[in-house]
Formats: sequence, structure tokens, C-alpha cells
Amino acid sequence: MKLLRRGNSDDSDGDDSKSVESSTTNQASSTEAVGKGRPTPKRRESEARRRGPVAPPPMTGKEARERRKANKGSKTDRKQASAERRAASADRRARMLAGEDKYLLPRDKGPVRAFARDLVDARRNLVGLFMPLALLLIFALFLSPAVQAFVTLAMFVMMLFMVIEGVFIGRQINNRVRERFPDTADGGFKLGWYAFVRASQLRKMRAPKPRVDRGAAV
Repeated sequence: MKLLRRGNSDDSDGDDSKSVESSTTNQASSTEAVGKGRPTPKRRESEARRRGPVAPPPMTGKEARERRKANKGSKTDRKQASAERRAASADRRARMLAGEDKYLLPRDKGPVRAFARDLVDARRNLVGLFMPLALLLIFALFLSPAVQAFVTLAMFVMMLFMVIEGVFIGRQINNRVRERFPDTADGGFKLGWYAFVRASQLRKMRAPKPRVDRGAAV
């Protein structure tokens, strides 16, 4: 009987140890699962914890103005920053007008567009009278009806010639571009319209500035 009882006690001790080990394993696995299941903190939250607590919002308008003023810095610093921005903007504009490809607008970038601009700038265009004639038409609106009718008729005739010349310029530019850049995909109506718009502007108002003189061989 004693042996049976001792054996039973041994078995019970083994069962208890196994249950303890299984419970410990389950607790460890559950803890590990909880740890892995926790979402990873975002970078912004981590930086916010490193910076420390966020300042409370201002209670009055005066406090808000003082806080904005403190964040902006001193008056001297603001003037210096503003002067630096103006200088950088003026430098970018000067480089753009000089034709540096890095500072050009997307429509003006590339050797094809530069070649088209040179072709337009090297010739005298009737289309270049578009803006002066438009101003003349505006002033004619304040004159007598007879003068208005005459100026309007003259404007329509000039516009007809300008359209014809614009079509001629577009075709000429496209032909020269295909000869110089046979593998380019830039051409057709877009390139012709680009050349027409530049030709319709006064020479001093063109951007980028002309690189060639009138009558120059391009």
C-alpha cells in the first residue's frame, strides 16, 4: 500500500511539475505574442517623445502673437532671410533669362526648343506686330466710329496675314528641327505653336532672351 501511495505521489509530483512548466510556457508565449502584436511606433511619435512634452496651446490672443513672434525670430533675422530669398530669386531669374537649361520652364528645356528659339529670333516676323496692333485697337475704341471701323478692318487684314505667316513659321521650324534632330519626338503642332507664340512677342519681352541677332545664320 505504501508503495502504491508513494508511486501515486511521485506521479502527482510529475504531473504538477509538467503543469507548472506548461503554464510557464503558455505565459511566456502569450507575453511574446502581446509584445509582437503591439504596433510599431511611428517616427514622428518617437521624435516627439525625444523632444519632450508639447507646449500647451496659448490661452489668449496676446500670448499667441508673442509665441508666433518668438518662432519667427528677430526683426533683423527676418530682414536678412527676406533679402536672401530675393537675391536667390533674382539669381534664378537671371539664369533663366540667360538660357541655362537647369532654370528654364519645362516648355523651354532641351536643345530642340533652344534651336527653335534661335530660328525665330534670327528672322523678322510680321507676327511680332501683334501686340502693338492690339494696343492700337484698344486706343481706337475711344475715337470716332468711322476711325474705329477703319482700324478694325485693318486689324482683320493684319490678323489674316499673321495667321498665314504663323503657319509658315511652324512648318519651317519643324523642317529645320527634323534636319538637325532626326531622332527627336518634339515636333508637330506643339513645336509650331511654341515658335508662333515666341514670334508674336516683342523681342525685348521674350524669355529666355534671344541669343542671336536678326539676320544671323542658324
